[in-house]
Amino acid sequence: MLPKTLVSRCALLAQQTGLECTRPCKNLQRAMSSVNIPPPACMLRPLEVPYRYLFGPGPSNVPPRILAAGARPIIGHLHKEMYEIMNDIKQGIQYAFQTNNHMTLAMSGSGHTAMECAVFNTVEPGESVLVSVNGVWGERVAEIAERMGAKVHTMVKSPGGYFTNEEIEKALAKHKPVLFFLTHGESSAGLAHPVDGVGDLCHRHNCLFLVDSVASLGASPLLMDQQKIDILYTGSQKALNAPPGTAPISFNTRACHKMFNRKTKPVSYLLDMTHLSNYWGNDGKPAREYHHTGPVSGFFALRESLAILAEKGLEESWRQHREVAEYLWKGLEDLGLKLFIKDKDLRLPSVTTISIPDGYDWKELLAYMIKHHQMEMTGGLGPSIGRVIRVGLMGYNCSKLNADKALLALADALKHCPKRKA
Repeated sequence: MLPKTLVSRCALLAQQTGLECTRPCKNLQRAMSSVNIPPPACMLRPLEVPYRYLFGPGPSNVPPRILAAGARPIIGHLHKEMYEIMNDIKQGIQYAFQTNNHMTLAMSGSGHTAMECAVFNTVEPGESVLVSVNGVWGERVAEIAERMGAKVHTMVKSPGGYFTNEEIEKALAKHKPVLFFLTHGESSAGLAHPVDGVGDLCHRHNCLFLVDSVASLGASPLLMDQQKIDILYTGSQKALNAPPGTAPISFNTRACHKMFNRKTKPVSYLLDMTHLSNYWGNDGKPAREYHHTGPVSGFFALRESLAILAEKGLEESWRQHREVAEYLWKGLEDLGLKLFIKDKDLRLPSVTTISIPDGYDWKELLAYMIKHHQMEMTGGLGPSIGRVIRVGLMGYNCSKLNADKALLALADALKHCPKRKA
């Protein structure tokens, strides 16, 4: 039997239209009777999210101002007001990257999205790609390039190692790549890789220079135009302290020439810059056509995070991250802990790596801090797993007060977690 309310509605519709309603009621009855999976109990409970001190390699805690920006009412992704916000984001990225590149935008996705966008658009199947691998991000780029059919060559060092300009030039001359990849902020090892001079080498060898700055942008000096970086990308969730889900990226004229004069289409439609450049108003056409629905709330938050960076100033942000990092490094050494990157000049200010102390299970240390201090730190990633503990103090979390909290939690964990004899 149908509910009386539905029957009465059908009767009213028949009276208004003069048409008799028969089959729709039967179809409705059949559809209603087919629902045999009950609502899950978890969906009938309120959402609960614990507050955690996110002192790992990212995401970082988001300040109230950026959370409030992301909570603003949704507008259409093709509204003129949205285009104005996207234009603001472009200018904010240009400032953060220190570039005048017109082809600047934010990807709808995490840093991996920008990583794939860079490779997919500038490399064609069969072309040579050179990837520096000294942590997990080089490994990822090498696999991405291999999957889309490139001839991938790698320069490999253990986590924490870096490549000299002489080593890079030798590899460029040998493999003649169309693209060379380098991670500026290798968060899996805590390394800030030197960049000066590498762009000149790539230009000399007719190669595009692609740099990953997801863990370093805003925390460590990086100057896209001055350092002759052809393609640069980052993520929203680290020193920019916005929620995860957007990824600024910029291409210079050399990269655009390679990207828009290819013989084959990019393997990804979503990441095809011929469409994205129009969506972001970068192709010179009078109208922007629909390509995909961008993360509107994510763009609100990203715009606000870039505004905070502009208000603070890049140089002040770099200075603050370095000062807090050095304060943390001294505190760690006072606890008897050893820093994984020995050379201070090569340490990443946003993510500090600690060599796992002898006799301790690093998983037990991390679990203790989550349970007793509501504090997230993490172990290694990729080739650094089992070798380091990573502490991240970036963006909103970058303060000496938070460094003291991290040191207190580590000291407590070292005191109460069992130490095993060798």
